[in-house]
Amino acid sequence: MLSMMVLLLAACGTKTETQTEGETGAAGAETITVNHALGTTEVPVNPKRVVVFDFGILDTLDKMGVEVVGVPKTDLPPYLEKYADDKYKNVGSLKEPDLEKISALAPDLIVISARQTDYYEELSGLAPTVYLGLDFPRYWDSFQENMRTVAAIFDKRDWMEQELAQIQQKVEAVREKAGALDGKGLIVLVTGGKISAYGPGGRFGIIHDVLGVAPADPNIEASTHGMSVSLEYIAEQNPDFLFVIDRDQAIGTAEPGQSAAQVLDNALVHGTKAYQNGKVIYLDPSYWYLSGGGLVSTAAMVDEVARGLGLN
Repeated sequence: MLSMMVLLLAACGTKTETQTEGETGAAGAETITVNHALGTTEVPVNPKRVVVFDFGILDTLDKMGVEVVGVPKTDLPPYLEKYADDKYKNVGSLKEPDLEKISALAPDLIVISARQTDYYEELSGLAPTVYLGLDFPRYWDSFQENMRTVAAIFDKRDWMEQELAQIQQKVEAVREKAGALDGKGLIVLVTGGKISAYGPGGRFGIIHDVLGVAPADPNIEASTHGMSVSLEYIAEQNPDFLFVIDRDQAIGTAEPGQSAAQVLDNALVHGTKAYQNGKVIYLDPSYWYLSGGGLVSTAAMVDEVARGLGLN
């Protein structure tokens, strides 16, 4: 039996002390037991038939060289387009898993995050199911905890520590330089011609909380869907850096005249310091809206912010 080890997991906004213990199952396979926000799951070490609903975890497994058997192919990010191949089965959408198709795959592990929470019990009836969602107010700690959990499941702990150390170096370099900037940032998401703002502790709070960009409005309530705002609000806040995420571009639902660039092409936005100084920064929604929280996506997000701020 393996010695007890302690992992710190975060899910659904709750920091949870989690223990994993090696055990020997009926077939002689080693397992670990993971306590997470949605339950306690016994998982085989190095599972061979994995279904993944979180694109950040998927990009992590891809970098680890771990094969999967099923993914949701609706809204698959371009940087993960290899999973559109027929060798990977389509297991539904991010919000509506196809239980019949998943069952037919006979998985030995299913990984979910926030969008699939309502299906946890049903998915758990099909295979060991683990929730590895990000805890946005604790983004950096939560990200590292999830990565270490994946590393424990696939017996890649040393490799993972090296990867995390590299990303940590990126973060510290950006944070140090961003903290020295005399400017404040505002994060907005545009969808269907409407604008939502996000601040510290929110879905995209990594920009403020981890990378050290001062918020133009520190009073934005942290929420998944952000705070509904107007063009006038952006003008009033007058940010030095305006970070923009185009949700419709991510999911392919853009209507004529409603892209983020078109909505923000307005005299009110043109009057901001961000626009006048060329600091309206369009972030790649493949990382920021569809995935995030993976080794590949998180590193790319840090790099995007650094480039946008002119720190590279």
